[in-house]
Amino acid sequence: VRALLGLPSSAVPELQEEIHLAPRTTSAAGKTPRILVVASSTGGPPALAAFLRPLPADFPIPIAIAQHMPPVFTMTLANRLNDLCNIEVLEGTHGMELRPGRAIIAPGGHHMEVRVLPRPHVVLHDGPRENACRPAADPLFRSAAKEYRDRVLGVVLTGMGHDGTRGALAIVEAGGRVLAQDEASSVVWGMPRSVVQAELADATHPPPRLAMEALRRVTRAA
Repeated sequence: VRALLGLPSSAVPELQEEIHLAPRTTSAAGKTPRILVVASSTGGPPALAAFLRPLPADFPIPIAIAQHMPPVFTMTLANRLNDLCNIEVLEGTHGMELRPGRAIIAPGGHHMEVRVLPRPHVVLHDGPRENACRPAADPLFRSAAKEYRDRVLGVVLTGMGHDGTRGALAIVEAGGRVLAQDEASSVVWGMPRSVVQAELADATHPPPRLAMEALRRVTRAA
């Protein structure tokens, strides 16, 4: 199963020193995020491992992930990542609480959205496929932008197609920020490229560097 999911057995990829900037960069990092939302597809499992493993157990905000993957495999992925990572990684269930130090992966066959009230939690539904996918990143990103406004940090990892671009636009329009995986470290530089070409990404990095950038942004003073 580990080989099928493409997960590493131990070491994550080394941190690359070169930083590839997106066409549009900004010195203003926005307000301190209160949620981190992540999109991934082809090549996603090892990229997610490389992104999540550097994060400390006390990572101060919740993480919600849309990985293009069918039912059963998302649970296997979540369990494997939970074993590898310092943070808690779970497959999402309807109403599951969003907590600091917890990453929730959308279950295969269901879209996942986030809600703030009455408490931060996830909502699952069987709405129409978006970008031929369910789960898709766009519904997750849009819901985060609606609920958390300018307190969202989005990350778009390796994958084919353009899922996540419309959602990234919603995040940016609400005042949030988006980062993308760089071309050199991507298995398929489709989803990240789409976000970069739309000038929605602050910068692009390999996954371990994305983790460090995310940590920097969520731990600074509000």
